[in-house]
Amino acid sequence: QVQLDESGGGLVQAGGSLRLSCAASGLTFGFWAKAWFRQAPGKERELVAAISRNGDSTYHADSVKGRFTISRDNVKNTVYLQMNSLKTDDTAVYYCAASPTRSGTTSPRLAHEYTVWGQGTQVTVSS
Repeated sequence: QVQLDESGGGLVQAGGSLRLSCAASGLTFGFWAKAWFRQAPGKERELVAAISRNGDSTYHADSVKGRFTISRDNVKNTVYLQMNSLKTDDTAVYYCAASPTRSGTTSPRLAHEYTVWGQGTQVTVSS
């Protein structure tokens, strides 16, 4: 059974940091691009960051560039999202997703290209 399990969410004050983790099971981790999406109440799900299968190529949304960093450990079958300088606007449910892209060096940008999703982890940033 293919499964993604997120952890690391919680409540933090503005300016603080959190690190989200997403552990994968049931799939050959290195064959899948990974991404973090988020969805705030009343808003559409948006791509936060993505990383290629080999980890050499990353993408970060403009809203988080310079504050968030996506990374992956293909030995531990885990992808991470380091979030620094958090703002109240970062409050959302964060989802880990995996895409069976054939490209080893790029990562999809659209949600429908990701076929495996985690349950989500809540991140709340207080002022």
